[in-house]
Amino acid sequence: MKAVSSMKHQAKSQRRPEDERLPLGRSFAYGFQHVLTMYGGIIAVPLIVGTAAGVSQDDIAVLIASCLFVGGAATILQSYGVKFFGSQLPLVQGVSFAGVATMTAIISGGGGLPTVFGAVLVAAAIGLVLAPFFAKIIRFFPPVVTGVIITTIGLTLMPVAANWAMGGNRNADNYGSLTNIALAAGTLALVLLLSKLGNAAISRLSILLAIVAGTIIAALFGLADFSNVGNGAIFAFPQPFAFGWPVFDVAAIISMTIVILVCMTETTADILAVGEIARTKVDSRRIADGLRADMLSSALAPVFNSFPQTAFAQNVGLVAITGIRSRYVVAAGGLIMVVLGLLPILGRLVAAVPTPVLGGAGIVLFGTVAASGIRTLAKVDYEGNMNLVIVAVALAFGTIPVVAPTFYDAFPTWFGIIFHSGISSAAIMAVLMNLLFNHLKAGNPERASVFVASPPRMVREDELAALQDGDSFQGGKLVAADGTEIPVVTAAQYLVVKEKLDKGEISCVDDIRKICDEPPGHQH
Repeated sequence: MKAVSSMKHQAKSQRRPEDERLPLGRSFAYGFQHVLTMYGGIIAVPLIVGTAAGVSQDDIAVLIASCLFVGGAATILQSYGVKFFGSQLPLVQGVSFAGVATMTAIISGGGGLPTVFGAVLVAAAIGLVLAPFFAKIIRFFPPVVTGVIITTIGLTLMPVAANWAMGGNRNADNYGSLTNIALAAGTLALVLLLSKLGNAAISRLSILLAIVAGTIIAALFGLADFSNVGNGAIFAFPQPFAFGWPVFDVAAIISMTIVILVCMTETTADILAVGEIARTKVDSRRIADGLRADMLSSALAPVFNSFPQTAFAQNVGLVAITGIRSRYVVAAGGLIMVVLGLLPILGRLVAAVPTPVLGGAGIVLFGTVAASGIRTLAKVDYEGNMNLVIVAVALAFGTIPVVAPTFYDAFPTWFGIIFHSGISSAAIMAVLMNLLFNHLKAGNPERASVFVASPPRMVREDELAALQDGDSFQGGKLVAADGTEIPVVTAAQYLVVKEKLDKGEISCVDDIRKICDEPPGHQH
């Protein structure tokens, strides 16, 4: 009996953080928080591509519902997982922004939506074959690389938050108005206030509660429009190939294959990021399973009128800020997305959330991702190596598309597609720089680079003999784990104290302090 109990206890202690099961109500509440966080992103792609294709508003609504349905199913597959498919991590899947430029280019070239869907289907099938090989690069992702990638994810998302805070639609008359920014600032203030109430449940739901409260406030001031919620069908199942059978064009397939490789790079980065945040093990097998789920979802997406799928970086930030690492919470969010895809009326209700409200929440979410990356970079050893140069160059490449969006416009299309994504740019450069300096060491200087932050420090072994676990140096004083100050003595004082200790003349720390306070001549 004791052996069985011990085995159960051991199994429980080895349970992964992401396998935690929360009560059903809380799981769906936290899952809904994930849906609200990424909702603006997942509906933006079908809006842009549908508009470029010149389809009707009803057809755009079909594209949006289809993207929600497929994204929800992909999220469940990724987070819950089955054999060979799904990383079993709290990752939300949705339509990738990486393919927007390519898809609109295919449409403008006369291809139309059927050509887009054909290109996505074939390119995703190629990605599915490449997934196990792509995952082998895990050994080239040490903390100096993953830290850069995670930081870049947060930094590249900040313009999204700023755009949301300004209103989201650059063509609108009130874009960037003080009213929009004030609404975003109010939502941000609500997030911070709810996080400070001292209640763990409320703190973890602070994003969702702030979004709901921000929407109510916006409605009271006439800044939220719910007039379209009741228009249209209540229930609708996505019709397969609603826009016609896919058309397979070689040039479109090649372009889309590059997009798929970018999606795989971004998903790999997000898997590593959420693994670091959740403090769980991520190996090449897990990455391969995650990429296979990503590519299978992307291959099936065109059947249901959707586009390439990828992990959503903004939801990685939500995992970081809430501390909810359960993959079942994200799976619940995926189920909500499926329902939204089947019930357009619910989708229209969520769509009524004002964009500035999402912007206020996004500032916290995306900033948290960047902060998590900085925390990882703080663990990196910068002494006697070129790691600081690796971080500097990779971060610079990652932020180029953010600060100069037109930087790669004159480059070949395939190159621009890859490097226009700050996440892909940072990931590629960090891996290449890590290979150059930490794997191919020929030519590296024996001494540290001139870029190294500080000279090396060391401590003699005998200096640690009197220290214990928990001792720390604070404000120029040595403090024990229990908070009491440990006297720091000179070599002469040490000899005097040791002699008196041997004679039994010292019984407490105060006696040592008295000796230290005596003039040097009185200590002998």
